[in-house]
Amino acid sequence: MSETRAAWSGLLEVLAEAGERFAGEEWMVVDDRDVAEAHRTIAHILQSGLVSHAEFDPERPVWRRIVTPTRKFSGDNADAIYFEAPIRGDRTYRITGNLTQAVYTAFTVEAGANDGSYPNRTDGMLNDTQFDVAADGSYEIILGGAPQDRNWLGLSADAGRLTSRHYFEWASSAAGADVHLPLTIENLDPPDGPPPPWDDDLVAAAIRRVINHVRSKTIDGPQRAGHATPPGWVGQIPNEFPVPQEPGDIALSAADAHYSLGRWLLGPDEALVITGRWPKCRFASVCAWNRFLQTLDYVNRPVSRNRATTALEADGSFRMVVAHADPGIPNWIDTEGRASGTLFFRFFLAEGDIDPLSTEVVPFAKIGT
Repeated sequence: MSETRAAWSGLLEVLAEAGERFAGEEWMVVDDRDVAEAHRTIAHILQSGLVSHAEFDPERPVWRRIVTPTRKFSGDNADAIYFEAPIRGDRTYRITGNLTQAVYTAFTVEAGANDGSYPNRTDGMLNDTQFDVAADGSYEIILGGAPQDRNWLGLSADAGRLTSRHYFEWASSAAGADVHLPLTIENLDPPDGPPPPWDDDLVAAAIRRVINHVRSKTIDGPQRAGHATPPGWVGQIPNEFPVPQEPGDIALSAADAHYSLGRWLLGPDEALVITGRWPKCRFASVCAWNRFLQTLDYVNRPVSRNRATTALEADGSFRMVVAHADPGIPNWIDTEGRASGTLFFRFFLAEGDIDPLSTEVVPFAKIGT
């Protein structure tokens, strides 16, 4: 039996196992909507594996977009564009790009993210306050190799992937479909000649990377009920939000951000009112997710807010309303009719303290009174 056939059988097996376990009672998936969304999540993760990880080559890296309006997982954001590229800790790379009106740009090294696996930590980052940007928005960064005073990001021995973050405060979350970000990555220690032709071993290895990607984000992922201790910025009480905190080196996080995650739990005639104040920072937003960390439909519904799409009160504070229907006042966040869901606040490069978020569950009929 060829290695490719064996790997293909392994991919079918992991998809079947994810369908049974990740989309089953082990993850407290019981009703039809959860079953459907769990399978949609698996499909999106599979899509990511096929688009990116199957043909990852750290010797000849290529940037690939991680999430899109039709490919969502791991806590995507309606106001951000993310790319990923494979890297090796013993290589040196040159990155070139342009801010292209992004209000925040950063690169993070994901350690342990080899062969499609979920990274075990973030191991170094560089944001646009830490590298030189030309008047036209262009920049160049060296990754790995000998340390440099500026525009350099070191690599650990287990560096396996690079993530780029590009955040925008656009007036419509659907605007991201029209943004082109010029971004290149080049191995400065390239191998001689072209890569070998695809053969049984190489195709089998590509499929196994997809298997690892699917397994590490589903069956072996950190979200299984009762099998992970959440960080302090993850709320445990419905309709409340923890004080925003820095995430540290948690995999796929941004060390210069503050996060606060809470969950709404609302009856059919209830709404959640959230009051707060955007801090002075480079970027701030809130996104609504389903329980599998996928954003809700931000192309067609108001399920996220950034500073550009938030109407402020006279004193500079905001009042957001999480509700199943349009309350007829500013800053509605649409639940898509879900009794429960997740809201994730992000604040990048915040200056000073961030005011805590206050909440109140109120009858929907009294929102405008």
